Amino acid sequence: MATDLSALAWRKSSYSGDNGNCVELAPLADGTVAIRDSKHPDGGVLIFTRAEVDAWVKGVRAGEFDDLT
Repeated sequence: MATDLSALAWRKSSYSGDNGNCVELAPLADGTVAIRDSKHPDGGVLIFTRAEVDAWVKGVRAGEFDDLT
């Protein structure tokens, strides 16, 4: 069953600046989370469980991905 992604309540971090390098997240009805590139809102969307998003956020906070920036 396809989800109408245009109807989702997309949001991005309040820490995001105006440079356009942001990701946007939106909750889905089944409890998963959709993530997209804010520069390409009509592009691809990744779907993760809340546990996966939580693990990613914890990794970001811990600096696990600092070598990628």
